[in-house]
This record gives sequence, C-alpha cells and structure tokens, in this order.
Amino acid sequence: MRSNSALLAALVWAGAWAGGAAAQAPLSAIDWLEEMDTVAITPDAPAQGDAPGGADRPDVTVTPLGAPRADSTGLLPGTTTGLPRTLWGVSATATLAGYLERLPERPLPAIQALYYTLLLAEADAPPDSSDAAPFLRARLAALRRFGAVEPALALVERAGGARPALFDAWFDLALLDGREDPACAALAAAPHIGSDLRARVYCLARTGNWETAALILHAAEASGAISPSDVTLLALYLEPELIEDVPPPAPPQDMTPLRFRLFESIGAPLGTRDLPRAYAMADLRGTAGWKAEIVAAERLAQTGAVAASRLFGLYTARRPAASGGVWDRVAAVQALDRALAPGADPGALAEALPAAWDSARAVGLETVLSEIFAERLLALPALPEPLVPRAAEMVLLSPLHARVTEIAPPTGPRLRLLAGIAAGTPQQADAETRLQSAIVAGFAATGAAPEHQALIAGNRLGEAILAAAALLDDGDGRAAPSAVRAGIATLRAAGLEETARRAALQIVLLGPDR
Repeated sequence: MRSNSALLAALVWAGAWAGGAAAQAPLSAIDWLEEMDTVAITPDAPAQGDAPGGADRPDVTVTPLGAPRADSTGLLPGTTTGLPRTLWGVSATATLAGYLERLPERPLPAIQALYYTLLLAEADAPPDSSDAAPFLRARLAALRRFGAVEPALALVERAGGARPALFDAWFDLALLDGREDPACAALAAAPHIGSDLRARVYCLARTGNWETAALILHAAEASGAISPSDVTLLALYLEPELIEDVPPPAPPQDMTPLRFRLFESIGAPLGTRDLPRAYAMADLRGTAGWKAEIVAAERLAQTGAVAASRLFGLYTARRPAASGGVWDRVAAVQALDRALAPGADPGALAEALPAAWDSARAVGLETVLSEIFAERLLALPALPEPLVPRAAEMVLLSPLHARVTEIAPPTGPRLRLLAGIAAGTPQQADAETRLQSAIVAGFAATGAAPEHQALIAGNRLGEAILAAAALLDDGDGRAAPSAVRAGIATLRAAGLEETARRAALQIVLLGPDR
C-alpha cells in the first residue's frame, strides 16, 4: 500500500479534477417543520387556555446577527409557545447551560415536548450573552443529543452560522443532515470562520477547488496537523479511484460527522446503531435499507425527533421481510392497522391490540403507538370488553386524552384518577399510592412550589420551568413524590397546564405505578 505522503503527492500533481465528490448533489432531508404538529411541543399560554396545536412554519434565512441576537434566536414565536419574550430574564447563561447539559437521554415524552419548546423558543438572550453565543450553542448541543438535527440546523442557519462562534456547530449539523453545501460555500469563501483543516479540505473539494484542497491536505499531512487516518480518508475522498489500492482506515472511536460522511462518500458507510442518536438521521436520507430506516426512525421517535406519522409510514411501507425483532413490531403494527380498518373482523382486534402494545412497549414507544391509533380507537362503535382498559390507556397517552370517557366510563379509582388528571381535576379519594397522592396535590396547589416561586419572582421564569421539568423527569421514571408535586404545581403556575396533565398521565401509565 502506498504511504500517505506518496498518495498525497500523487493527488497534488494529478492535474484535472477527476472525482465526483464536488459534483455530488446534496442528500435529501425531512421537511421537519411540517411534522412538528404531531410532536406536541406547544404548551398552554398562561392566559389563553389551550395553545395552538401546531407550529407556524418560519422562514429560515442565513443572516449574520449580533451576538445578543444570536443567543435570542428561535424558531417558535411567543404567539405559538405562549411563553413571554422575557422567558430567560436575568438567569445566567452558565446556569441555563448546566440544566441543558444534564437533560436525560430519553425524557418523559411530555417533558421532551416541553424541552423542544424551550430550546426552539424566540426569547431575549440572557443578560450575560457574549460574542461566543454560548446559550445558542448550548441549545444546539441539546437538540443534537436528542437527535433533532433538522430543527437545530434551521436554528443555527437562522442565527447566521457563517461566523467563528457558530460555524463548527453549523457544519456538523449540516453534515448529519446531508446538506453541507451552504456551509462549505461559506467556508470556502471565508476560511477564517472555521478552525478545522479537515473541514476546509473537504469543503474546497466539494466546491470544486480540488487542487487547493490537495495542496492543503499534503501540507497538513507533512506537518502532522491532520492524523494519518484522517489524511487517508480525505485523500480517498479527493481521488475515489485510489480506493482500489488503498483500503479505508478502521472506524475511529471518536466519531465526528465529517468522518462519518467521509466513510460514506468513499463507499464504506458505517452503521448508526451504536453511534449517538443524531447519526440515525443518516439512515432516513433514502440511502439505507428499509430495516435500517425503521430502526433509525424508532430511535428518533423515542425522543420526538421524528414524528409518529413518519414512523407509521415506514412501518406500513411494505410487508415484513422476515420475523423477529423489528419485523415483529412491523407485523404487529400492520395487523393493528388492518384490524381497525372499516369492515374488519372484530375478533382480529382482540389479538392485534395487545400484540402491538407489547411490541411498542419493548422499545419505549407506547406514546407513539397511542398517538397513531387513538383517534381510530375512539371512532369504533364498540370495543370488546377485555380491550377497554388498554384502549383507554392509549387514548390517555395521546393528545386526545380528554376524550377518554368516550371509551370507558370512569369507574374504579384508577380510571377515575386518570380521567381526573386528563381534565385537570384529580381527586385525592381516587389516589392509591403516595405518588398518585402527590400528583393530586400538585393539581390542587394554587401556586408554584416555593423554590420555583422565588425564581419566577426574580425574573427567571425559564430557569424555574427547567427546574420543575427536571423534578418530573429524573431519567428513570421514579421521581420522588415530593418532586412530582412540586414539578406539577410549578408547571401549572407557569401556564403549562397541558404539559402538566400529560406528564402526570405518563408518570402513572408508564412509570412505577403502571
């Protein structure tokens, strides 16, 4: 095998651009804003009752903004979120960033929706905002950890990613989404905005300046500025014909979006299952097989980064190719879909509903399954009696939870409690555990928890909401009763009634009380 130096020397003197890298078309991406309606990210406005069910689609532009404006950039206006422009008030950026860094990997679905609202909200920047836009970068990092690549990309583009403080985040997100051409054009035009020579080499080649890319790579290899494995990846990207003679390096443990895309570009794509959730987006760009698409969509649906409707579309795209694992989930969802079709055999539903529920529960997608099928369950003229409790729970886990009494009259303390939570008026007489009693107490409270009231009174509303959300969502579904009471009381006092109701329902139905 040729050494890196010899390979690069050949590239430098090769002459005309022969590879197809610069001519590759941008990979397609999901139009995420159209799907946000089904993610239920909008809380209630404090004085307006239920907030609108969907987000208006904002125009995304790439416009340089001043640093304070960059930290205040959002995609959801206050008319959509119901949150004030002064959401972050006088909170310190470091404090807010600390909350965002500690967000659990898979929050409670209702709290996940709240996090998206906070992360994407238009609001004034914290008073200590600086040229480095630290609060925006913290929000982008949190969105990326959840796998919400497309809204994060739209957010940084709206803030103006072509600046040193934001370019690295913009470039990484664009690579994950398969739409790096605008970022590459910006870097090629203004090399000072990026600090990574690898990105510069990649972007110069992608914008057609192959000879300069090869020269820079050769110099970086000679000086040791780029590791040997990255040199090989970039060299193979610059000249694909060398792939026959030079094998790609072993996948690094420290994966980056650029390395991931380079492996893909040289015909050695990597699996995404063991990579951070954001990489799963690569399998939804039409380049992966059906099974990989489904597994990726399931991972992203667990955090609301992919809409339930998109996952359902993948589940029902064709007949299962085999059995076991993901194929059993596909078969179960398709069977339930058929059982709910007009004129279907009523007996089929008795088998299909429990099987689909068990399949969804195995991968933490109970709320997603409920969102897909709740309306159709409500439309049935009658349900077999043994299915009523499960169907009622699915309605309660959906955005249609207030209609649960259409399926099952609130008989028995558990169902009365759940119906009461759905209406915002649970009764202590129906609580059977300490946790349920704490939920009822949270709804009975007339103001925020004292520790959060001090934050609200001190013009730190957003910080109070993050603190309350953290109490309800401790990462393992076992929040202490006192924490649950405080969290629910504060969310309701902040005008987030719908979030409080859905979180309480999910705590009961998906947590230790299930």
